[in-house]
Amino acid sequence: MDINVGDVVRLKKQHPCGSREWEVLRSGADFRLKCKGCGHQIMIARRLLEKNVKEIL
Repeated sequence: MDINVGDVVRLKKQHPCGSREWEVLRSGADFRLKCKGCGHQIMIARRLLEKNVKEIL
């Protein structure tokens, strides 16, 4: 899967704030994502992200 910095991804499950869209801030072995709804940032392993991505916007 080709996910780059600056992409917005829609995940299968929504964040507790209600948003499903996340902006990619860092890529590599893990990704840093920023919630488009509330601005919360998380680190997630590449394997987990690729499994949970519904679409790349």
